[in-house]
Amino acid sequence: MRYISLVFIFLLSLQANEEYQLGKGVQVGSLPFYVGGYFSLDYKHTDDIDRYRVDDMAILGYGDYDKFSYLVELEFKEMYIETHENGVKNTTHNDKLYTERLYLDYNFNENYMLRAGKYNSPIGFWNLLPINVLRETTSNPVSTNILFPKFTTGLNSSYISYGEGELKVDVMLQHNNDISYEYNNYKMNEHYGFGVSYEKNDYTVKLNGGYFHNLSENVVEDNLYYLLLSAKYESSKYQILSEIGSQKSKSDFTTDYAGYIQGLYRFSEQHLGIIRVESYDDRVTAIDDDMLIFGYTYRPLYPIAIKSEYQFHSRSEQNQFLFSFSVLF
Repeated sequence: MRYISLVFIFLLSLQANEEYQLGKGVQVGSLPFYVGGYFSLDYKHTDDIDRYRVDDMAILGYGDYDKFSYLVELEFKEMYIETHENGVKNTTHNDKLYTERLYLDYNFNENYMLRAGKYNSPIGFWNLLPINVLRETTSNPVSTNILFPKFTTGLNSSYISYGEGELKVDVMLQHNNDISYEYNNYKMNEHYGFGVSYEKNDYTVKLNGGYFHNLSENVVEDNLYYLLLSAKYESSKYQILSEIGSQKSKSDFTTDYAGYIQGLYRFSEQHLGIIRVESYDDRVTAIDDDMLIFGYTYRPLYPIAIKSEYQFHSRSEQNQFLFSFSVLF
């Protein structure tokens, strides 16, 4: 728990800076370099297990100069877990520091951008919100973990066209090993993907597809293809978010389908209610499930999120309650 103490000491030192605002980071001298970070604590309860976890603790370095911008994100993942099961207490520690993101951007102009390094794969909407405090529920939809690589180490080029609406095209290229490959849902050395999105007024639609070479142990199929269709409606009070996709090998589907639809209502700037319905059929693990999730999020300030949710599963033994506290600093 010494790491938590260090984070709070760091937060207090930032607060001593009169110009510092929570969630904005702090500039180092007069350099184009800012330091910030985040952490999240969570709790899970099922019929059999209570789990307490320090899930994320990360330091961010970022900035921009002329046409260049960059981001470095180093993170301790699941650094402390305490479980209580049938009266037995068990604790695990993970002191390894992972490179979650490390990339450099070059913005040619307002239309073209090139990125090199390790970055969140620009697939769908949810995968672009990797930090607990920025998303509205503690849990991630299962589809975001099983269909496609969450991170890509390589190049990402994007084009944006502005007119009556906004058209964006992304291309992802990886033909090398991952940076810190343990911090990814798939171990891979190839990933080629595309994304096309169109946004107009309150509506956005997006299509992603691609191929990756899976190096994970005990895999039946190592050449995998994915396709994901996403849609979003957002107003000042409501948000409706949905993603549906599948994954296949050359011979057959490895995931027939995986998707969700989530509705969000803003009672106020601080109070949000969320309902999410999920369903998936994963042939690799021979698991299929349907879920109904009710969530509530309280933000006393935007960079602070206190979230709770209850999940009803078609496999009733997987029903669970989740609670988390997260801060962006």
